[in-house]
Amino acid sequence: MSEAITGGCQCGAVRYRIEGALEKPTICHCRMCQKAFGSFFAPLVRARKSDFAVTRGTIAIFRSSDVVERGFCSACGTPLTFEELGRDAIDVSIGSLDDPTPVKPLLQYGIEGRMPWFAELAALPSVTTGEGEGPERVAAIAASNHQHPDHDTATWPLQGEGR
Repeated sequence: MSEAITGGCQCGAVRYRIEGALEKPTICHCRMCQKAFGSFFAPLVRARKSDFAVTRGTIAIFRSSDVVERGFCSACGTPLTFEELGRDAIDVSIGSLDDPTPVKPLLQYGIEGRMPWFAELAALPSVTTGEGEGPERVAAIAASNHQHPDHDTATWPLQGEGR
C-alpha cells in the first residue's frame, strides 16, 4: 500500500491524502476508543505524519489524555485520526478511507476492554440492507443521500446534487 491513499469524513468537509505506506492496521477495544468511535472498537491504520496531509477543511481535535489527540470532523462528527503526541506517526480511522477494503486489521489491541460477546458477532443472522429495509426504503435512502462520495471532489458541498 504505497500509492496515494485518500479519505475523509462522511459529509465531505474534511478530506485527507496519504502519500506513503500504511502500517499496523489494528482494531482497538480500549474504553477510550469505544467512546471516541461510539462503537465496540476503533479500526485504525498508521501512516508517517510527513506522508499525511489535510486537503480540505480542518480536523477538529479532542485531547482524550495528556498523550493522545483524536481528530474528527466538527460538522458531521466522523472520527478521523488518533495521534500519540511526540511520535512521527498518525493513525487514521480505516472506515474514513475512500477504499478501506484492502486494509485488513492484523492485530486486536486493548483486549481488556473487548466486549465478552465480540467473538460471537460473525455467527449472528445476516441480511443485506435491501432484505432488511425493502427495496422502496433503500431507494428512498439512496435518493436523499447526503454522504460525500468515496473520492476527492473539486467542490464541497457538492453543487447541483441536492447536498
